[in-house]
Amino acid sequence: MPDIEPNESKLIDEALAAPDQHIAIRLPARHNPILKQLVERVNADEQLYALWTAMNVNAVTRLNMSDHGPVHFQIVSNIALKLLRQLVEAGVVPSIVRDHNMTNNDAEVVVVLGALLHDLGMSIHRIDHEQYSLFVAMPKIDELLNGLYATHARTIVRSETLHAIIAHRSNGRPMTVEAGVVRVADALDMTKGRSRIPFEAGQVNIHSLSAAAIEKVEITKGQDKPIHITVVMSNSAGIFQLDDLLKEKLHGSGLEKYVEVEATIEGETEKKLVTVFRL
Repeated sequence: MPDIEPNESKLIDEALAAPDQHIAIRLPARHNPILKQLVERVNADEQLYALWTAMNVNAVTRLNMSDHGPVHFQIVSNIALKLLRQLVEAGVVPSIVRDHNMTNNDAEVVVVLGALLHDLGMSIHRIDHEQYSLFVAMPKIDELLNGLYATHARTIVRSETLHAIIAHRSNGRPMTVEAGVVRVADALDMTKGRSRIPFEAGQVNIHSLSAAAIEKVEITKGQDKPIHITVVMSNSAGIFQLDDLLKEKLHGSGLEKYVEVEATIEGETEKKLVTVFRL
């Protein structure tokens, strides 16, 4: 599988067409055997999938939010892995390597686990879900890593993953490269397909409108910084996604000096998103 983020629209179409169909997490493990085994365990974990289902019921059915189910975690985990690998290629040393003498492969395990488990608390409640995610995720991390690491290394990976989970909240203060990666990756799941459910259900507000204006997000190597993010919009309403959401997650992430963001409007004229809006 190529080292690129998946096609979000295709994933969402598949999920909506067959909502009861099990969606497998797919990402490029490359030469990381522990990551490969971890993904296999994730895809075989019925309890984790049930938690993702419960989260999505709270998010979509009860709160009219964008998708927070398996598709979200497929997208965020791929983006996080790509961001980390580009940083490492540019010479950035992951925190688990610098502080614990572990490896880049272990850093990949942390960002993928953090990306897959960061919202588990949504299965309980949206409010304070980041904190709830910690006690839901902790035993699950031990289950998924059992036998893949010795006790000391497994404990370090668990702690670094839990830090990434709590640091993805809006006022989080990531202390590691890996946590910053998960935080930014979460914000980059913003394309128009992600707002389809609330937008088509009539939730017309700045959140749904701005998300509907995002056509695609491209992550490439930058000229001045290791990571260049291009956000292609059909309407300038998409600026809200960048200025209010992405900017907030990027600021304080620790990745500011490594990431450059550029937004463009596709086509000569802007797409009309709303014809009439009534209060």
